[in-house]
Amino acid sequence: EAVVFVFSLLDCCALIFLSVYFIITLSDLECDYINARSCCSKLNKWVIPELIGHTIVTVLMLVSLHWFIFLLNLPVATWNIYRMILALIND
Repeated sequence: EAVVFVFSLLDCCALIFLSVYFIITLSDLECDYINARSCCSKLNKWVIPELIGHTIVTVLMLVSLHWFIFLLNLPVATWNIYRMILALIND
C-alpha cells in the first residue's frame, strides 16, 4: 500500500511539473517569444505521457481499493481520454 502512494506521489509531482511547463510554454507563445507551430510541437509530445500518468494513478487507486482517491482522479483521467479520442477522430 505504501508503494502505491509513493508511486502516486512521484507521478503527481511529474504531472505538476508538466503542467507548469505547459503554462510557461503557452506564456512564451502569448508574448511572441515562440511561434504557434513551435509551441504545438513542444506541447504535443507531452500529451500522451500526461494521459498515461493520470490513467496509471487512477487504475492503481481502483485496484488498491482506495475509492475516494479513485473518484477524485476519475474526472481528470476521463477528460484526458476523451480529449485523446477526439484528437484521433479529427486526424
